[in-house]
Amino acid sequence: MDDPVSKMKVCFEDGFCVDAKKFLKSTKSVSGELSLADFIYYVREHEKNLRLHFSHLDKNKDGKIDLDELIKAFSDLGIPLERGEAKNLLQRMDQDGSLNISYDEWRDFLLLAPSSNIRDLITYWRHSTYLDIGEDMNVPDDFTQKEMQTGMWWRHLAAGGVAGAVSRTCTAPLDRLKVFLQVNPSREKIAVCFNNMLKEGGIKGLWRGNGINVLKIAPESAIKFAAYEQVKRLIKGDSQHALSIYERFCAGALAGGISQTAIYPLEVLKTRLALRKTGQYKSIADAAYKIYITEGSRSFYRGYIPNILGIIPYAGIDLAVYETLKKKYFMTHSSNEQPSFWMLLACGSASSTLGQMCSYPLALVRTRLQAQVNHPSSDPAGATMTGVFRTILEREGVCGLYRGITPNFIKVMPAVSISYVVYEYSSRLLGVNMT
Repeated sequence: MDDPVSKMKVCFEDGFCVDAKKFLKSTKSVSGELSLADFIYYVREHEKNLRLHFSHLDKNKDGKIDLDELIKAFSDLGIPLERGEAKNLLQRMDQDGSLNISYDEWRDFLLLAPSSNIRDLITYWRHSTYLDIGEDMNVPDDFTQKEMQTGMWWRHLAAGGVAGAVSRTCTAPLDRLKVFLQVNPSREKIAVCFNNMLKEGGIKGLWRGNGINVLKIAPESAIKFAAYEQVKRLIKGDSQHALSIYERFCAGALAGGISQTAIYPLEVLKTRLALRKTGQYKSIADAAYKIYITEGSRSFYRGYIPNILGIIPYAGIDLAVYETLKKKYFMTHSSNEQPSFWMLLACGSASSTLGQMCSYPLALVRTRLQAQVNHPSSDPAGATMTGVFRTILEREGVCGLYRGITPNFIKVMPAVSISYVVYEYSSRLLGVNMT
């Protein structure tokens, strides 16, 4: 029983957690084993904490916690909780369908949980997954007031940045293959295109463009986070209400647009570096200099319009699908069962994949515009978004709008898996409590 106990934690009202093993140290036998009496003592102490928390949340002292009391409790903790999410949370604990939580239901739900702090009931949903699939259009994460004050927010962002860097590096060959297929109008098969990449640049060449793809994570995340927080304040005004899913979408889309505008020249450089031939550019700075000298500053914003337009369907669908799947889980799991890794992986992959499918034609047009070295004099319309759309439909059909989507789909699962594992590990190293 020694190992399981070492994994347990007891959380007191001040929010600081100590190991249950230390908590029970004075009651252990000389051999270091935990007796049944010791375990019963621990459970009783844990239940006392649960009783204190329940009594604190039960404002009208009727022996039950209702929807309004739960929302008020979360508000006091500085945790935004909209009414729909609060209802789903109640349904997870509510065993008799009364939409009220009795003490027995409260105790049964949390007795074996590693923490008796109500904050931990939704923290797992809020911050346990940072799913980076190489796309930069997702809605930023929400942080509580306490997380902002204690600096926990930057630890989450830093862990997410590390996860994104590792994930993108591991899947860089698939990303470069996607770019090659997007800009090549011929019906070249994936295997043929991959072999051509190997012949031209070797194994090392498969990672061309990855350096700047990783480099842009930090400025983009910082700008998006700052813009998202500012837009949220503008939407909420003096109100303390939690943002609805529609308000989150609007704030996230606007923040994404601001960050993409600021770092878009890096997006163009990423595409050019991914498509470059051996010896064409010496470095990122050399590529930027040569593009500026030969094509001017406007070339760094080619494809900007379809890129901005693509944020709306991607961010909206990604957020809506993930929130829907999350609520479905809450509705069908009324016990204290936490979502498994595979459940979170499936939800994240499904929402990202659907978001990609709807925004992919815009992403393809953006990449083709970015790849244009000069405006084609023979076909000026080919330098515009509508012109590229028209050309693709006329010459390649509707399927042409989805060229390269196969390697994009292939990289989703490994990218999400890698970013999840690295994020969890990085979070622990940075002291992020994920209980």
